[in-house]
Amino acid sequence: MMTLFGMLQALLIAASVLAVSAKKPDVVFILTDDQDLHMDSLSYMPNVQKHLIDQGTYYQKHYCTIALCCPSRVSLLTGKAAHNTNVTDVEPPYGGYRQFIEQDLNQNYLPIWLQQSGYNTYYTGKLMNFHHVLNYNKPFPAGWTSSDFLLDPYTYSYLKSVWQRDQSPPKSAAGQYSTDLLAEKAYAYIEEGARSDSPFFVALAPIAPHANVDVNIAGTNVSHTSGDPIPAERHKSLFSDVVVPRTPNFNPDSPIGLSWIAQLPQQNQTEVDYNDEIYRNRLRALQAVDEMVDGVFKKLEDLGILENTYVVYSSDNGFHIGQHRLQPGKRCGFEEDINVPLIIRGPGVPQGETTEIVTTHTDLAPTFFDMLGIDLREDFDGMPIPLTRSGIEDAVSTRHEHVNVEHWGTVNSEGMYGNPLAAGTKQNPENTYKALRLVGKEYNLYYSVFCNNEHELYNLTADPYQMNNLFSSSFKDQEKRANSTSDLKKITHRLDALLMVLKTCVAKDCIEPWAVLHPQGNVKNLDEALDPKYDEFYEKSYETNSVSFTKCEAGQILSSEGSLEPLAYPGEVEWEDFS
Repeated sequence: MMTLFGMLQALLIAASVLAVSAKKPDVVFILTDDQDLHMDSLSYMPNVQKHLIDQGTYYQKHYCTIALCCPSRVSLLTGKAAHNTNVTDVEPPYGGYRQFIEQDLNQNYLPIWLQQSGYNTYYTGKLMNFHHVLNYNKPFPAGWTSSDFLLDPYTYSYLKSVWQRDQSPPKSAAGQYSTDLLAEKAYAYIEEGARSDSPFFVALAPIAPHANVDVNIAGTNVSHTSGDPIPAERHKSLFSDVVVPRTPNFNPDSPIGLSWIAQLPQQNQTEVDYNDEIYRNRLRALQAVDEMVDGVFKKLEDLGILENTYVVYSSDNGFHIGQHRLQPGKRCGFEEDINVPLIIRGPGVPQGETTEIVTTHTDLAPTFFDMLGIDLREDFDGMPIPLTRSGIEDAVSTRHEHVNVEHWGTVNSEGMYGNPLAAGTKQNPENTYKALRLVGKEYNLYYSVFCNNEHELYNLTADPYQMNNLFSSSFKDQEKRANSTSDLKKITHRLDALLMVLKTCVAKDCIEPWAVLHPQGNVKNLDEALDPKYDEFYEKSYETNSVSFTKCEAGQILSSEGSLEPLAYPGEVEWEDFS
């Protein structure tokens, strides 16, 4: 027979369970820096495997829309493509924290919106580049219930970091390991959020596995020393025999690609050995992140809120080491740079599932809205990612198939050997481009236009490592590379028209770009657009209105980006009436 004490205890437990179930869900968002997917870094993170991949859904076709951290993070926080935030670089005048402020985004991004919906919001770690010891309060980042930011120029220093909490002045943490310090801050924020009657959103942004950057100050002279990622002392001897995966596109005997990439020399053995060590140190630096993931789940479980919490894991952009002969870095449109980790675990999310539906970083802010029951904003360039089994199954046949990819400026390589093409010059090669990634049932394509108007077209079904560029401006000799020159032209014409929409799209047009080309509503994917009755329209569109540049620019200068308005199929009219 139950005692009075036992009855009271049971009632308290029942009341606690009801309170948790009635409360809106909480969110923990973990965002790493430069983490690769195609070099298999997730396989070296057992706690990510255990808590997230095994217990959540792994979105294997998730893409950043710009492979550069600051503009990518702004897209994550606004649900908008970089061409709509106009934060397109990591530093002024086209990027960084100052540009974020000048574009009036500090009062119009995720934490503001979440607070308006009753959420407490917390952030610790890296926010964005040029969020600096000199401008952290000009103004403070808005919308955070509490924050503890890493600040430049010490953000990327694993052992000499500087932090800035709430309205307090910056404080050095020299001698402490950055990721371990962040983990302790993260656990405290989760506990603080759980004590409140309001639901919480906690963002955790470690710098791993980004390269280490130390600041050297001598009088008025300031310089930076960049080196390998620095692992915690306890992880320094791990993975001594691991090397960068030797995929077919790793340091190939012949050049791959176009523009400056086609000019890269093959890496010698000394460079390959050095880059393998960079890869090992990246994996080692991620071990403290992996331990933090384990600590996050232990904290959620101890607080009794795990079952009502979404945990989202991703990275701002991917990374390459040696693929296409590239020295370590990002900023390219290749899969290594744009296809990034995304794993979600939480209420109703299928456990141990993987999916290849197409998702992007512009979808994450709408996804947070959707999972928390907040009405979507009409100005989002993305759409919610389905989080249930039925939603994912429906998305296989109904969700969009495209990713808009863009970049402005030059390319910077990391590591000791840097970019050999920049030796003796004042700047790195121009790397402004517009690109399109398209994944459907019958096709798997990448199409891009560089600012020098060179083109790429890869069929990733037959060529998953993007080694055989099918495009030629004159389409000569392509019968050797495709079943039909005519078919290749038809596909290219349609891809270019779609990219014309996406390069300047806003809101719904970014989600449903085929509807811009076919306002009649009868075309929703490439397969439908390939109907022969549209051949003449797309051919004329390509001849008169294709994606092009008049100049390579360091930022978004629309006057240098050719035609900005896509043509729309006029319907069943006489073609002489079409213009």
